[in-house]
Amino acid sequence: MMKAAEGFKTVRTDLALEERERFPGQDKEVSGVSLREWKPEEEGVRITEVKILNDRGAKAMGKEKGTYLTIEARDFEKGWKESWRRLSQVLAREIRALSGAGEMREKERGMAGAGPEDAGPERILVAGLGNLYVTPDSLGPRVLQHLPMTRHYDSQYGDGYRKEHGIASVSGIAPGVMAQTGMETAEILKGIVAETKPELVIAIDALAARSVRRLGCTIQLTDTGICPGSGVGNHRSGLTKKSLGVPVLAVGVPTVVGAAAIVQDTIGAMTRALEMGSKTKGTGRYLEELGPDQQYALIRELLEPEFGAMFVTPPDIEERVEILGKVIARGIRQAFCRRENGKA
Repeated sequence: MMKAAEGFKTVRTDLALEERERFPGQDKEVSGVSLREWKPEEEGVRITEVKILNDRGAKAMGKEKGTYLTIEARDFEKGWKESWRRLSQVLAREIRALSGAGEMREKERGMAGAGPEDAGPERILVAGLGNLYVTPDSLGPRVLQHLPMTRHYDSQYGDGYRKEHGIASVSGIAPGVMAQTGMETAEILKGIVAETKPELVIAIDALAARSVRRLGCTIQLTDTGICPGSGVGNHRSGLTKKSLGVPVLAVGVPTVVGAAAIVQDTIGAMTRALEMGSKTKGTGRYLEELGPDQQYALIRELLEPEFGAMFVTPPDIEERVEILGKVIARGIRQAFCRRENGKA
């Protein structure tokens, strides 16, 4: 059985933090990977930075070289509007930092607002990936519903209007999914980038997580771009600086977790129960001796032939996605519009 199980591909999470957590001994360094954690001034928010520094680190993590920031908002699930405001402020600072705005990232994190010299990219294209009609996959399009577009302001209100008011040129597109358009998202964005010439692309997408507790209350930012659908095994052409010709900042929120991952989370309780039975004694020890990847592969081998590759989402996902869409939209506005920064 295990020989077959070892052949299963263990794609479990889009979060770099969770990939780092699967290595035993979390206090030990992983070659080619740096890890640090801090809490910003905003109460109830924690940020973890995973940096993949070289090819060795990329191979160990199964991800591209670059910076991955995970923002966890513990108060978010309580439904406090104040926590949503704090989260958008933190998100704005980190978006600006990853996009290269400001002189230093540490200085940027301490700034309450932004001046003209720290404006960062002036032309931004926001791509809301996913399917608006499938709630767990609708985050990207929903962000665009709450994000005002400003690229047309100069032509509508006169040349220099945006510069005078400290507003970046923001345009957006919800390219849909291949089943709706018959086209790869990358193909659509390549044409738009060639025509509109943005300095930065922000791609927003729903992700898959390893842990249920991170669903709908965690945001990942990365400067490596994104491969749409990778977390659920639906691989598409990547959206990266190499493929689009401009830097790509990816913003993602985990909204689903694989059923096999949920089963694995209960493996400890299951093995203890097996050890208590006279006929199953020893089975629990066998499962405990398996590594996490072997456990996961075995569970998938048992589950998927029977039920298929199932993914689970929280019962209140509609509310969470709607709120996070507003939070991310506000974060983008605050990141690139001085007027919005002044309001923050």
